[in-house]
This record gives sequence, structure tokens and C-alpha cells, in this order.
Amino acid sequence: MLKEFHETFFALNCPYDEASTVLFGAPFDSTTSFRPGTRFASRVMRAESFGLETYSPYLDLDLADCPVFDSGDLELCFGNTALALADIEARTETILRDGKLPLMIGGEHLVTLGAVRAAVKQHPSLHVIHFDAHTDLREDYLGETLSHATVMRRVWECTGDGRLHQFGIRSGARAEFLWAQAHTNLHKFNFDGLAEAVAQIGQAPVYFSIDLDVLDPSVFPGTGTPEAGGVTFLELLEAIQLVSKRNIVGCDLNELAPIYDQSGSSTATALKVLRELLLSVTKTSGRM
Repeated sequence: MLKEFHETFFALNCPYDEASTVLFGAPFDSTTSFRPGTRFASRVMRAESFGLETYSPYLDLDLADCPVFDSGDLELCFGNTALALADIEARTETILRDGKLPLMIGGEHLVTLGAVRAAVKQHPSLHVIHFDAHTDLREDYLGETLSHATVMRRVWECTGDGRLHQFGIRSGARAEFLWAQAHTNLHKFNFDGLAEAVAQIGQAPVYFSIDLDVLDPSVFPGTGTPEAGGVTFLELLEAIQLVSKRNIVGCDLNELAPIYDQSGSSTATALKVLRELLLSVTKTSGRM
């Protein structure tokens, strides 16, 4: 049983026993290769969430009707990456064991690995759908195998060929793109091919990971590794709605670094994505 956390996203106050979806923060950015700061995302998002309406005019749904429990942020060890990932895996396992949907707020993208490790133990046929600007497929980064630059290579080790689907990718080493041709379903620049991938997956279990830098930096400048040429907010929203029609068993939202956008617009965008993701996965799964 997870304890009630009082400062919650959007003032959500559903008791844990009654919740179908459980939020938690993973404030970790120890392997960030360029600009750190994603560890502050979940805390800032909670504080700023009170400025956003709970009602979505896109979906005609309201978070007030959504059985979501916010379990707060994990206290992660910044000096021990393996221990931090183990703590994320344990929290995800608890939520899955209790028959609920885990939705994690990072943090850098490496946090996804801990959640996927838990999900694949419960769902061995797991597929992963990955939205990002970056391939994240390096074998190692400066000799380190656990990094936000290697996270999808580590995820692939959990799933194997044919079950990692990547979209929006527009940055990476040449070797990563060549490796992906043989091992992942990688789509460059946008969401072309997403409908076909979703149809192919069918009702197999899906872990859905969104790196917010898939958005163009003109829309979302508050991230550690901005990459020009990204998608629009509405394109991302449409893609989320499409993916959410599958059998989602876990999801995450990563790489907001609020200190790089003092206007607060990146945090507001991240919150709106979170609202739409929460509503989409909860509605489609019949959890509302």
C-alpha cells in the first residue's frame, strides 16, 4: 500500500485503493551528457499544475473524473545509477502488482529502463513505443553503459528485435542509425508509420515512453538537448491518442528541464501533454 502524497498534480486526490493510474516522479539526471536540470521537472510541474484546467477540450474529458493517485517523488541516489534504477523498478513493480497503470515523470530518459525492466517481467511479450529526438542506441557513452544516450539500447536488450518502435528521431551517431536498421523499428523526423506500427502491435502489451524533446524547440525550449526540426504539440497530441488505443501497461514523460525556460511555457506544455496522456490512456483502457 502506497501512502497518500499531499502536494499532487492537478489536486488529484483519488485514494490509492480506488485508483487505476498511479503517478510518480523519478528526479534523476546524473548521466545527462549536456545540460542537467531534469531532476527538477516533477517538482516544478506539480507546483505549476494548478494553473492548468483539468478539462480537456481535445478529448471532452476531465481529470476530475479520472481515478489517478499521485504517489510523489522517489528519493533516488544520485551517486549510484544502478541503485536509482532499482528503486524505479521496485516502485513500478508495486504499481503493476496492484493491477494499476504506472505513469512516471522523469528525470532524464535513463529512468525509463527501470520501469521497462519491471514491465517486461510481468509482460514478457512487451513492446516499447518511443517518441524522441534522439536515437539513444549507443552501446556506451564515454565508456558508461547506463546513460540517457544508451537507454534504448538497454531497453532493446529487454525486448529483443522487432519490439522497439521509435518515432521523431532526428539526431544520433551514424552507427546508431545503421544498428537500428537491423534491430529496431525506427522512423525519422515525425510520426509517419505510427498507424501501421500500432496496427501491427495489436493488443500486445505496450510500454509508452515520451521524451519531450521530440517537440520542436520553438514549442519546447526547456530541455537539456534541444534539436531543431521537431513535431508540433498538436502532432504529438494526435500521436498520443493513436498509441493510447493499444494495451498500454506503463508509460512515462521525460526530459523537461524547467530552468532553461524561465517563461514557464515549457513546463505548461509538459503539463498539457501529461493531462492529455493521462486522459487518453485512462479512457481507452476503460479505467475511467
